[in-house]
Amino acid sequence: MLEFPRWRKIWLWALTLAVAACAIPSFFSIANIPFPRSLPDPTVNLGLDLAGGSHILLEAQPAQVAAQRLENLEESVRTAMRDANPEIRIGDLSTRGGRLSFMLDDPSEIDRAREVLTPLMNGTGLTRQWELSVVDTSRIVLTPTAQGLDEAVTQAMDSATDVVRRRIDELGTREPTILRQGDTRIVVQVPGLQDPEQLKELLGQTAKLEFKLVDEEALPSDVAEGIAPPGSEIFPFAQGSAFEGSSIAVRRLGGIQGDSLVNAQAGVDPQDNSNIVNIQFDSQGGQRFAQLTTQNVGKPFAIILDGEVLSAPNINEPIRGGAARISGGFTADSANALAISLRSGALPVDLSIVEERTVGPDLGADSIRAGLLAMGIGSLLVVALMIVTYGRFGVYATCALVINVIMILGIMAALNTTLTLPGIAGFVLTIGAAVDANVLINERIREERKRGRRVVTAVENGYREASRAIYDANITNFIAGVLLFLFGSGPIRGFAVVLIIGLFTSVFTGVTMTRMWVAGWLKAKRPREINI
Repeated sequence: MLEFPRWRKIWLWALTLAVAACAIPSFFSIANIPFPRSLPDPTVNLGLDLAGGSHILLEAQPAQVAAQRLENLEESVRTAMRDANPEIRIGDLSTRGGRLSFMLDDPSEIDRAREVLTPLMNGTGLTRQWELSVVDTSRIVLTPTAQGLDEAVTQAMDSATDVVRRRIDELGTREPTILRQGDTRIVVQVPGLQDPEQLKELLGQTAKLEFKLVDEEALPSDVAEGIAPPGSEIFPFAQGSAFEGSSIAVRRLGGIQGDSLVNAQAGVDPQDNSNIVNIQFDSQGGQRFAQLTTQNVGKPFAIILDGEVLSAPNINEPIRGGAARISGGFTADSANALAISLRSGALPVDLSIVEERTVGPDLGADSIRAGLLAMGIGSLLVVALMIVTYGRFGVYATCALVINVIMILGIMAALNTTLTLPGIAGFVLTIGAAVDANVLINERIREERKRGRRVVTAVENGYREASRAIYDANITNFIAGVLLFLFGSGPIRGFAVVLIIGLFTSVFTGVTMTRMWVAGWLKAKRPREINI
C-alpha cells in the first residue's frame, strides 16, 4: 500500500498537472484577465442563472399537424388510385371536417379501392392511423384516429426539438438547454445571449421551402379577390420581392418540398451583387427537381418559403445536378439566417413564442459571489478543523482538497460542461465530502496506533481498511449522481455533473495522492511516533 516507485509518482503528478492546467483559462476568466490567444483555452461555461441569457418558451398547434397529415393523405390517395391496375377513377376529394372523402365513379370498385387504401390507413408503425368507412355504397370516408394524431404530434414535436437544437448550434452558442415541456411546448435557454431578437427570428421561422408550379389559367381578378381555381391555392408575395403586395395562384399538389436539402449557403449574385441563398438537394431530391424542370420548360414555378412567394421565375431549361439558388430581396443577415434555417431543416410545425425572458448578468454575478463566499468560508473552516485535529495528516488533506477543486474545474473545462448555480452548491458539498475519506483514514490510523501497531503498519492498515468504506460510499453516491443526470432537467443535471466529477477527483486526491505523500514522508523521516 505504501510502495510508490518513481515511475508511478511521475505518472500521478503528470496526470494531476495536466488536469490542473485545463483549469488555468477558467481562473483567468474569473479574474477578467485576457488569456493568450495562441494557447488552447478550455473554460467552464456558465449557465443561464450565472451568465445571464435568453429564455424562450415555444408552443405548437396540433391542428396544424392534423391539417398537414390530411394534405399528405390526399396526395397519397390520388397517387394510389391512379397507380392501381387498372386505374380506379374517383371524383373530387373533400377535406371538410378534418376527414377525407371522395366518390368512386364505379361503385363496384369499392372492395378493390379498400384493398388499395389499406396500407395508407395503417401507416408504417403499429398504430392505426385512419379509419375507413363507406357511405351510400360509393363514397369512401377516411377519418383520423385519436391514437394516430397523438403519435403524429409527438413525432412532430420531437423533430421540432431536434431542428431547434441544430439551429441554435449554428449560432455557435455553448451548452443551450432545449427540452420538451408537456405535449406541445419546447423550452429554450441560451446562456450568454443578452439580445433575444436574433434567437426569436431564427426560431420563429419555419423554413418550409416549396417549389410549386404556377397556375397560369387562374384569372388575375379572381386571384386578387382570393378566389383560387379548383386544385390550386393562393400565396402572397413576400415583403421585399418584386411583386410585393400581390398574390399568385399555384398548383396545390405535385410540387417539391425542401425536406431533401443537404446544404444551403448564403452568397452573392455575381450579375447584380444581390444577396442569394445557394441550395443543394440530395440525389433523390435532385432527380425530382430535374424531372419537374424538364417536364415544365417555359412555365413559371413559385419558390415559396413559409407561405410567402419569394419569386416565380420561368423555367428556361432543365435544372440538373440538384443545385439551385433562391433570390428575394435578402439582406446579408437575412440570407445567412435563411441558410441556417434551411441547413437545420424545416420545422414540421409552426412554433409561436408564448413566453420570453432575458436574465441579466448582474444576478449571475451576485450568485457567483455568494457561491464563492460560501465555498471560501466552508473551505477555511474545514481546513482549520483538519489541521487542528490531525496535524501533518490534516495538512496533507488540505493540499488534497485544493488540488481536488482545481481538478474539478479542469475536467469540467476539458469536457466543455456548464456550471450552474446548483453546480456551485455541488462544489460546496464536494468540499465537505472530499475530506470524509481523510477523516476515515486518519481515524483508522489512530485506532491502529491505540492497538499498539508500529507507525508504518498502522498507516498501511489505516489506508487499506478505510479504503473499502470509502469506495462503497462513493459508488453509492455515483449511482445517485447518474440517476440525477439521466432523469433530471437542466439545474439538476448541473448539480449531478459536479457531484460525479467530484467523486472521482476526491478519491484520487484524498486517497491516492495523500497516500503517496505520507509514504514519501515515512520513507524519508522514518518517525517512531506520529501526532494524529
